[in-house]
Amino acid sequence: MKLFGSSGTRGVAGEQLTPEFVLRVAKAAGTVWDTDRAVVARDTRTTGEMFTNAAASGLASVGIDVDRLGVTPTPAVVRYCDAESVPAVLITASHNPPEYNGVKLVGADGVELPVHRLERIEEHILAEEFDVAPWDRVGRTRRVESANRDYVEEMLATVDRETIAAADLTVALDPGHGAGALTSPEFYRELGCRVVTVNGQPDGHFPGREPEPVESNLADLGRLVRAADADVGIAHDGDADRAIFFDENGQYVEGDTSLAALAAAQLDDGDTTVAAVNVSQRLVDVCDEVGATLELTPIGSTNIITRIRELWAEGATIPVAGEGNGGIFFPNYRLVRDGAFIGAKFLELVAERPTSDVVAPYTDYHNVRVNLSYETEAELDAMLEAAAAYADAADADPNTKDGYRLDYGDAWVLVRPSGTEPKVRIYAEAHDAARAEELAEDARAALEAARS
Repeated sequence: MKLFGSSGTRGVAGEQLTPEFVLRVAKAAGTVWDTDRAVVARDTRTTGEMFTNAAASGLASVGIDVDRLGVTPTPAVVRYCDAESVPAVLITASHNPPEYNGVKLVGADGVELPVHRLERIEEHILAEEFDVAPWDRVGRTRRVESANRDYVEEMLATVDRETIAAADLTVALDPGHGAGALTSPEFYRELGCRVVTVNGQPDGHFPGREPEPVESNLADLGRLVRAADADVGIAHDGDADRAIFFDENGQYVEGDTSLAALAAAQLDDGDTTVAAVNVSQRLVDVCDEVGATLELTPIGSTNIITRIRELWAEGATIPVAGEGNGGIFFPNYRLVRDGAFIGAKFLELVAERPTSDVVAPYTDYHNVRVNLSYETEAELDAMLEAAAAYADAADADPNTKDGYRLDYGDAWVLVRPSGTEPKVRIYAEAHDAARAEELAEDARAALEAARS
């Protein structure tokens, strides 16, 4: 696909992503969808209102009535789509920096569109083929105020509310100025937790921290955990479909570690789980221990969702899936990454024992991640050619499902282009920190030499 990547389409607002483009996406989606009603929603970014206006106009121009939800977490939009049997144009750039925005398309079944449906919409965008309605059949818009509250109510009815409330937990929460600021604080309070927040006001400038919930952006949350004597810290990204944790000592918990802990609590012999090609050995170990099957996909929620649906058709049982960036699926609940729900499932574990004990079995690995930016397609091509040569020369058989992953038994390294930013990413993992750093540095040096 030329326009849609691993999680929709994104770009710097006013440059790669313009209102004109969003208008075309909405017109194309409305042309392809068999519906007379659709949803438009957004996260907190400053350009969100501009782009939702464009999306609503595009849908209305092809004769579709529009439900406008306003600022709404991605999982709340997905729940609304499923409940109302309507598709959505969602304006969000998730974890990307504040100057970015993006478009994500959700089907009337409450699931992000699979690749083959995105390709059909993309064909209409590129050909500019739209079923424009006559003047007396254009769509109308209405404001819907209940989506966030209905989302919270559904989660409250789904998780183990009694166990969490009985534990009398204190939760330190960092919504990161994103859409989760409108839902997660009240959700955890209604679960019976004492909640203290940092970066808790919705603000598309993201003044307190960048939207991506990585360790370098979350120092304030670690301090809050210690100051409030909290049992756990929880951080979201801009659209609240991810959750990253801190333990009761204010120590950052790797996303791969929390994924392994949650998977260990969910998986049984004969189950299947799905993860991206940058999967940690932690999850591999869990699957080996319980007798579960691990399926790998290219990175990105769209790819994981597509594989889950394929496996469901084959009769597989998939209680948990996801990536080590905090984006975890509980498919039996809903086929979406849901930061607040992920946090609640983690609280079910913390209710029984301290966070540090929950994650202790999965901490004996070290991870390194390097991002190499590029400005031109020539630079990207040069780095990818260098990655291919690096993989060919390595003493390991490369997995080329998404980039180049080299497994060495004691460690692994992955080189792949980002699907959402002009970057090539390098991931490395090993039991020994020096070994992980060495693998990442060797790959980085090879790519930088090619780029320069």
